[in-house]
Amino acid sequence: MSKTSTIRARVEPELKHNAEQIFRQLGLTTTQAITLFYKQVEMRRGLPFNVEIPNKITTQTFKDTDIDHNLIVYEDTDDMFQKLGI
Repeated sequence: MSKTSTIRARVEPELKHNAEQIFRQLGLTTTQAITLFYKQVEMRRGLPFNVEIPNKITTQTFKDTDIDHNLIVYEDTDDMFQKLGI
């Protein structure tokens, strides 16, 4: 099938740059990544990931971590498991 349709979208330059770096690490061009996304939408008849509005606890956690508030820091996984009682 020939590719004859064009997609144009405006995104923040930093978002575009970061996404394209990841595409390169995956061995994909931006066109291939967009085609992959569209194919997944077509196959699943919807978005290929969950889109949810975060609850109050999740929203507060995001805000807290953005300002380094209420963070629990572990030395390593052993320290984490010990403090969690696992």
